[in-house]
Amino acid sequence: MGKDKKWLTREIIINTLVDALKPLDHVQAFWEGGAAAFNRIDEWSDIDIYLVVGDDKIEETFLAVERALKSLSTIEQKFRIMKSQWADVSQAFYRMKDASEYLVIDLAILKSSSPEKFLELEIHGKALFYFNKSANINPLPLDIEMFTKRLKERKGRLKARFRMFNNFVQKEINRGNFLEAIELYHNFTLSTLIEALRMRHAPFHHEFKTRYIHYELPLAVIMKLKMLFFIEDERALQEKYRKASRWILEILS
Repeated sequence: MGKDKKWLTREIIINTLVDALKPLDHVQAFWEGGAAAFNRIDEWSDIDIYLVVGDDKIEETFLAVERALKSLSTIEQKFRIMKSQWADVSQAFYRMKDASEYLVIDLAILKSSSPEKFLELEIHGKALFYFNKSANINPLPLDIEMFTKRLKERKGRLKARFRMFNNFVQKEINRGNFLEAIELYHNFTLSTLIEALRMRHAPFHHEFKTRYIHYELPLAVIMKLKMLFFIEDERALQEKYRKASRWILEILS
């Protein structure tokens, strides 16, 4: 088979990894999340892979994955996440020479002892399992009572943080420091607005920032957000900052 630049498909990559990893005793489960879990795969989708392995087999598993990938194509780039927010998760990204530049492999290796498996249906979608050797690794319904409690606490903190810091944008506008003001507007005001809107319309993904937002928020909300995100000039920044701030107060109150 001729190696065209785009010849390497997600199916070939996944099947090769399954063949390489399933025989390994320390690899307990292999599934795909992300777009596959929400039935949204398109030509720009990457491959979100989860592996559960023995606690002391993380690096050995990385090597096994890389050997399998190298049997298909040169690994053009590897990017290892050095410090994950989850202590029991090790993560790396791979770009393959003979695959589309968008077909990046996002690999998360979880310790078998980790209490977090990213399998709650409401949050992570329906995981696509390729093999599962453990009776203890299964999609579970979300603890709604605990989730609701955390959501209320987060809403209170979001409101308090907004009241304390939102005028930092106005402060830099007043000073004429418009580059700083724009950065603060996007990183604070709009990020707060996005989370507040997701709490209202898609609470299970309130921490997802803009990820999946076009699929989960009403079209009218998306159109209104677009108007607030695009800044034409200094006058528009002032006007849109005020509109976004009023919208946040409306939602959080």
